[in-house]
Amino acid sequence: MDKKYGKYLTTGEFAKLCKVNKQTLFYYDQIGLLSPILKNEKGYRYYSIRQIELFFVIDLLKDLDMSLHDIQLYMKNKSPERYLSLMHQKKEEIMKKRQEIEMKEKFIEAQIALMEEASHLDFQQVTLEILPEATLYLSKNIENITEEEFVEVVSEFINELNESHLDTGYPIGVITKREQILKGEFTNYSYLYIEQPNPKEGHPYFKSVKGNFIIGYHIGDENTIHHTYKRLFSEMERLNVTIGEYVFEEYIYDSVVKNLKEHYVTKIMIQVAQ
Repeated sequence: MDKKYGKYLTTGEFAKLCKVNKQTLFYYDQIGLLSPILKNEKGYRYYSIRQIELFFVIDLLKDLDMSLHDIQLYMKNKSPERYLSLMHQKKEEIMKKRQEIEMKEKFIEAQIALMEEASHLDFQQVTLEILPEATLYLSKNIENITEEEFVEVVSEFINELNESHLDTGYPIGVITKREQILKGEFTNYSYLYIEQPNPKEGHPYFKSVKGNFIIGYHIGDENTIHHTYKRLFSEMERLNVTIGEYVFEEYIYDSVVKNLKEHYVTKIMIQVAQ
């Protein structure tokens, strides 16, 4: 460029520095978002090196899902106070996104661990094991409720998991009380639950106490689960143990990894009376 204009950059040079094509700069000029600092008598456009930071801020705000319209509104009414407020707002949004990404990472890690563990299980085996204490987040009581009420409770439970970031990636299970099991009401569940390895303050939790459990696996849907319970009861009789206060069920394989209900796998953990 002619030296009389000073040290400016052509559109191509400025676009290269900003790692965009020239059409982006033409469009920003057209909508009044970022215009060349100078246009000479021949129509050539020139940018100042000082405008690069402005471009980077526009690019940052776009990456943070701020619309071009909202960026335009800011550009028309710029001030140090408004800029500071905008940066604080975007910082909070980034922190929230980071928390969400960390939650998703933990969810994925839990899913990987569960699937790898499942690949080594013998679903025909029944065992007597000592399970450690666990902290569970519970739904409202779901015993003897209507289908409509059940849908409402499940919806409320899932919403709370999402809003309070309580979804740990562990399977959502069900708790059934001893009296229901003894009456053969294997699907008259008492609560939904999800394990909380790192419980957060301010939420009601249920403590699953450390103790002995008969553990077996049901292959198929809930309509045939009574056959598996019969097999587990036979093993309990052989071991001369009786059912404790609660029974816990969790899906090992469900619709996420299996196409047919007949191939679903449910882990059944029957608490043994002390």
